[in-house]
Amino acid sequence: MRSATRVVASTFGVIVGLAGLEHGVGEILQGNVAPPGLMFESWPHSGLLRIMAGEPAMSVFPSLLLSGILTVLVSLATIVWSAAFLGSRHGAFVLMLLSVLLLLTGGGFAPPLMGLIVGVAATQIRNPLRRWRASRQRTRPPLLARLWRYLLVVSVVGYLALLPGIPVMSQFIQIEDPAIVAYLALFSLSTLVLALLASLVWDSYMSGQTDFEVAR
Repeated sequence: MRSATRVVASTFGVIVGLAGLEHGVGEILQGNVAPPGLMFESWPHSGLLRIMAGEPAMSVFPSLLLSGILTVLVSLATIVWSAAFLGSRHGAFVLMLLSVLLLLTGGGFAPPLMGLIVGVAATQIRNPLRRWRASRQRTRPPLLARLWRYLLVVSVVGYLALLPGIPVMSQFIQIEDPAIVAYLALFSLSTLVLALLASLVWDSYMSGQTDFEVAR
C-alpha cells in the first residue's frame, strides 16, 4: 500500500519547488545587479504580483542573476527529489536541506517554510506512530485519518487560490483588503499541516492493521 504521508509530502514538495522556481525567474529577469539588501522583491516591477508585495525573498549572494540561477537549480532539484526520492531512507532530510538552500538563494519565505514542514512529516514515512496503530477493538481508521485525501485537496486548492488565483483575480476586480493574501496563506498552511497529520495517522493505523492480520 502506498504511503499516504508520502503522497501528501511529495505533492507539496513539488509545489514548493514550483513556487521557488517562480521566484528564481523573477530574479533572473532583473539581471546581473546587486540586490538592494538582504531582503528584496523577486518581481518588483510586476503589476500582476503587486498584490503579493512583489514576492519577497532573501539571498546571501551579491547578484540577483546568480541568486535566480541558483534558485531555479535548487527548485528543479526539489521538484525531482520530491516526486521520485522522498520515500528513500534520507529523503526527508535532503528535502529539508534543499528548503534551507532555497531560502538562502532567493526562493522566498513561504516555500522554504512549507518545505521544512513537509520534510519533518516525511521523516515518519518509514516510522508509523505507535499511538495510532490499529487494535483489536478498532475496526475503522480514526475520522481524521479518513479525511487525509480531502484535506490534501483543500490545501492544494487553497494554495492555488493564493497563487496564481489572487494575482489573476486582482487584474479583473479590485481587491480592497490585501490581508486576504495572509488569510489564504494561513488557510493553506493550516490545512497542509492537518493533511500531513491525517496521513500520518492513516499510515500508522494501516501499519498496525497489517501487523495484526499477520499475527493472526
